[in-house]
Amino acid sequence: METVLPRQTVPPREICDRIEAADGRLHAFVDEPGRRIRLRDEARAAAERWPDPADRPPLYGVPVGVKDNVRVDGLPTRAGSAVPAEVLAGPQASLVDRLRAAGALVAGKTVTAEFAVTAPGPTRNPHHPEHTPGGSSSGSAAAVAAGMVPLALGTQTIGSVIRPAAYCGVVGFKPTHGRIPADGVIPNAPTFDTVGLFAPDMAGLSAAAGVLCDDWRPVPDGGGPAEGRRPALAVPTGPYLDRADAEAAQAFEEQARRLADAGFPVRRVPFPADFDDLVARQRVINRYEVARAHAEWFPLHGALYREQTATAIRQGQRIGREEYASALRDRDRYRDRLLVAMDEEAIDLWITPAATGPAPHGLASTGDSIMSLPWSVAGTPALGLPAGRAANSLPLGLQCVARPGADERLLEWGRGIELVLGGPSAPV
Repeated sequence: METVLPRQTVPPREICDRIEAADGRLHAFVDEPGRRIRLRDEARAAAERWPDPADRPPLYGVPVGVKDNVRVDGLPTRAGSAVPAEVLAGPQASLVDRLRAAGALVAGKTVTAEFAVTAPGPTRNPHHPEHTPGGSSSGSAAAVAAGMVPLALGTQTIGSVIRPAAYCGVVGFKPTHGRIPADGVIPNAPTFDTVGLFAPDMAGLSAAAGVLCDDWRPVPDGGGPAEGRRPALAVPTGPYLDRADAEAAQAFEEQARRLADAGFPVRRVPFPADFDDLVARQRVINRYEVARAHAEWFPLHGALYREQTATAIRQGQRIGREEYASALRDRDRYRDRLLVAMDEEAIDLWITPAATGPAPHGLASTGDSIMSLPWSVAGTPALGLPAGRAANSLPLGLQCVARPGADERLLEWGRGIELVLGGPSAPV
């Protein structure tokens, strides 16, 4: 598996030129007046630390966009809100420590929906600025899609990496829950919150995953002990798949056919019929935890919160501990059933549409996260790959989901699937 990105090393001046050229239209980055000076100083410090090119670490000189709910020393963290940065301040996230130890440069903070809930930021879709880029990791997906940076960090509670990756036509990776440490990240719902990555292609994603994920162990080409074995792919039939719109469903059928023609075993497997109950249980957990995450800030600064976020918090305040505990137990049973089904049906990867359709028109919403919900609830790793375009030319995506802990194998298999699907979608 590739572990270096020499082609992605970018001089600080060029990083800033790229951002300034595109961001006035897209608003992917949080404004930073001193960006050029800061990046120049970071690059100089990295060159002094690793003067010998042969000794430079795997992400040396790679500019990374960091979602504005992740704390970075020297940059204010406001999580897309009007709450004063000093209220949300704290130690730098250890994942940023890992990035910097690997030689990466923090290109800046990327725009997030407020507190990574649902109130959108100002970011626009690089493929069509009148459409949403998705959320809550809006800025990170758009920054990679527009070529401002080759790597960006996001977070996913339900669909906040896989969906914007699909809408923006880039690769998105949500690892197994907890595989990337989340200290220093402003929480939404810790039971689900997962740090993820965006990159233009699988090569760039794999290198960063090896730096950020705990105990990363690259697998041999081919994906495992059976060299060259194609993973067994399962299409989940039933009420879950019915949530995709007609265009996304038709495109997904074509994607599954292409994978089958390329030699991937593809089978139809019934998905739990109690899907609506799963959605309701997820909402109880999410709302309860977001209310507790803001238990100190909201009473003092609630007037600064946007209505969507304030409503979610108030809903969570009305949920009792027993209802929450019951939803957690149901969630554990669902996850166990999912894993048993994968074992019984000999499933390596589930494949699904990455979103219900292309990016919706307008910026008032970040779109529907339902296609990611079952996998985020279960804590499984998910990979979003660009997979063609809709009739209106906006990107579509394919989602691949593996067992918890099988992140390395998922990314290795994803490289083969990427070749079949044709790679990233450049803005038109």
